[in-house]
Amino acid sequence: MEYYTIIKSLHIIFVVTWFAGLFYMFRLFVYHAEAARTEEPRRGILIEQYTIMERRLWYAITWPSCILTLIFGIWLLVLNAGFLTQPWMHIKLTFVAGLLVYQLYGQRVLKGIREHPLSYTSVGMRMMNEVPTVILIAVVFLVVMKSSFSWIWGTLGILGTGVLLMVVVKMLRKND
Repeated sequence: MEYYTIIKSLHIIFVVTWFAGLFYMFRLFVYHAEAARTEEPRRGILIEQYTIMERRLWYAITWPSCILTLIFGIWLLVLNAGFLTQPWMHIKLTFVAGLLVYQLYGQRVLKGIREHPLSYTSVGMRMMNEVPTVILIAVVFLVVMKSSFSWIWGTLGILGTGVLLMVVVKMLRKND
């Protein structure tokens, strides 16, 4: 059983680093979008620095952490296939799939922000920055609580909170 807990520990470590990369990456996208709307020479200096930071974060931390999270997560499911029969695990895997779509969207933004920096707004990136927070909250509650509360209502509550967060971000940015 110690073997299982080592794999589980590694999975958790890489989940944390993956989320750290996602949280910071979209924050960098916010700054990048704002820098694109400043005057030269400041714009060129900032964009060059953000481009370096984004590339290093994405390819040295975020993608490797994503891949290692998936490897150790699949390994855990192989070791304990009974989890695949649990409804909470189906919901968790759906959130993981959503996070992978978010990761791929981040890849697209990374490429696009270099080619067309003015097509991305800081408000849009701020809203996108909240997505992994909502997914993280939902997944943690699903994994910890499992069937001890109505995971359907809990999941809907978390998603509703996420929508509310995005609306608040949009309203706050309109007032700036």
